Amino acid sequence: MQYWLLKSEPDSFGIDHLQRSKSTVWDGVRNYQARNYLRTAKVGDLGFFYHSKVQPPGIAGLCRVTATTVVDPTQFDPTSQYFDSKSTPEAPRWQTVKVAFVEKFPNYLTIDTLRARFAESELMILQKGSRLSVTPVGSATAERILDLARA
Repeated sequence: MQYWLLKSEPDSFGIDHLQRSKSTVWDGVRNYQARNYLRTAKVGDLGFFYHSKVQPPGIAGLCRVTATTVVDPTQFDPTSQYFDSKSTPEAPRWQTVKVAFVEKFPNYLTIDTLRARFAESELMILQKGSRLSVTPVGSATAERILDLARA
C-alpha cells in the first residue's frame, strides 16, 4: 500500500464534503507530475486529505483510493475551469482516481505542526516552492502522521 497527500481547497471540496458524499472522483488535477503520481496509485492506497488555501492549511483527514485510471470528466466540459481543448474522449490527457471517505482526524495537523515534526525530505509539501496537488508520502512518515492526527 502507498500513501499520498491530496490537496484540496475546503471551500470548494473539503473533508466534510467527502464525508457527506462518501466518495468522489479526484478531478481537476492539471499538473503532469501530479497526474503521473495518480497514475501509479493502486486501489486500497490511503490519501491524507490536505486543506489548502485556508488559514491555517493542514491535514484534515484520510481517504482511500477505490478506483484508478479514471478519466477526469472535467477535461471535456467547456464550462469547467479544468477544460482541456486538446483532450478528446478517444485520447484523454487527464486520468485520476476515485476516493472514499475513511475518517476526519480529531487533530487537524497544521502546516506549522508538520514543519515542526517532519523534515522537508519526508513531506514534499514542506519543500520551498512545492505546489503539487498530489504527492507521495513514505510509509514511516505516514505512520507518524497517523499517530499525531489520532492522538
